[in-house]
Amino acid sequence: MKLNYFVKQFLTVGRWMATALFCVAAVVCVWQGGFSPNISAMASPTPYLIAADLGDQVKGAADDVRSGSKDLIRDTESKVKKTANKNAAKVDRADDDGGAAETKAKRDKARIEKRASEDASRTETAVDKSMNAVKGAVDNIKDAFGK
Repeated sequence: MKLNYFVKQFLTVGRWMATALFCVAAVVCVWQGGFSPNISAMASPTPYLIAADLGDQVKGAADDVRSGSKDLIRDTESKVKKTANKNAAKVDRADDDGGAAETKAKRDKARIEKRASEDASRTETAVDKSMNAVKGAVDNIKDAFGK
């Protein structure tokens, strides 16, 4: 079916009107802040309370990261020690007469366990230092906002 001249003109005008209406609606929404996700935060008479709440959230997240990191560090330390014990036990089973290889395996096991404990404590200290720096930065920002 072929459209006649008037129907084509009517459809063209309708498309232009729909486009113009859409543009006007978008401008009105932007003008009135319709796309703003948190209107109550913008209308808050005390803006430093928002920063304080965010600061508390960041501090809570830093504590969560700290505890998770320490758990991971301790878990890794125990796995390293467990692997060192397994390797020493394999050498012990392979060498029945208690020769040089068995003695070296026991020394290596002790050295690996010692290094694992030292590395774990150094890493935990670094995690504590990093998280304290984050908390200090949050406190400085909160102080800058007057709370």
